[in-house]
Amino acid sequence: MIRFITRRGLLALFILFLAVSLLFAMIHMMPGDPANVLLGPKASPELKAELKQRMGLDQPLLVQLGRFYNDLAHGDLGIDVFSDRQVSEIVFEQLPYTLALVLAAIGGATLLGIPLGCFSALRRNSLLDRLTAIMSVAFIAIPSFVVALYLLLWLAVKWRWFPAMGAGESGNIADQAHHLVLPAVALGLGWVGYIARLVRASMLEVMEENHIRTARAFGLPERTIIVHYALRIAVLPTVTILGLGIGTMLSGALFAEIVFSRPGIGKLLHEAVLSRNYPVVMGSVLVTTTFFVLSTLVSDIINATLDPRLRERGKSS
Repeated sequence: MIRFITRRGLLALFILFLAVSLLFAMIHMMPGDPANVLLGPKASPELKAELKQRMGLDQPLLVQLGRFYNDLAHGDLGIDVFSDRQVSEIVFEQLPYTLALVLAAIGGATLLGIPLGCFSALRRNSLLDRLTAIMSVAFIAIPSFVVALYLLLWLAVKWRWFPAMGAGESGNIADQAHHLVLPAVALGLGWVGYIARLVRASMLEVMEENHIRTARAFGLPERTIIVHYALRIAVLPTVTILGLGIGTMLSGALFAEIVFSRPGIGKLLHEAVLSRNYPVVMGSVLVTTTFFVLSTLVSDIINATLDPRLRERGKSS
């Protein structure tokens, strides 16, 4: 298990390095002059040149990338060109809001999707199975920003069951949870369908395997067979998808944060890209990419813990 984690950890570091380097190059190849955006088109050439030198944009791309990694090795993500604050301070102020949104969305989707998929597989071709199939496809097909708009219009504006904007009063957990409901539902609703369909397909496959027939032959209770022998294997693909889903939701949270006027790293990144604030852009990208890679790594480790065969494959590969 230690060897498996080490191999996956080194691979995750390589993927993180490659992803951040590519994103760094793509951001600096974006059209538009940051000096014009920051200072305005009427600024003097001398002032623009001074700003570019201050931001390090007068250096070749590889030199800028090397300086970025050198600063990163010392725990420095740079300075915000607007407020002169540390980028790490700005990013980590916004990160908890996005993490709370993503975890609430993926947690709710998991709590709904796994039981729906399991019951649908156990009641194959029944009315429940057909209704679950219809709802799953509908949830997947509707974009999250459309769900967010309708939830905002109906539940917040018309019926006023939930607040329409903001993240709640600081320190008031109940108020923050109340503000979290609508954006979490908008972000996680589509994943309910994904998880339900995936669990159903996995359960149908696992229930036909030999070890399930053997457990039934020994007279084990059906509930024990389903929970301890079938569902444990059937959720393995779901765990992998959830690892990817957390990373995907970090980027998808942008729509929910804009529609519901929530603070968060997605909204911060969007504003930084529009203003060509490269230090904040790279700090936000680095943090979100790190969480994406870490969530995938954790899902691999959980899969290997639930299914020892994956560790054996890792040894042979």
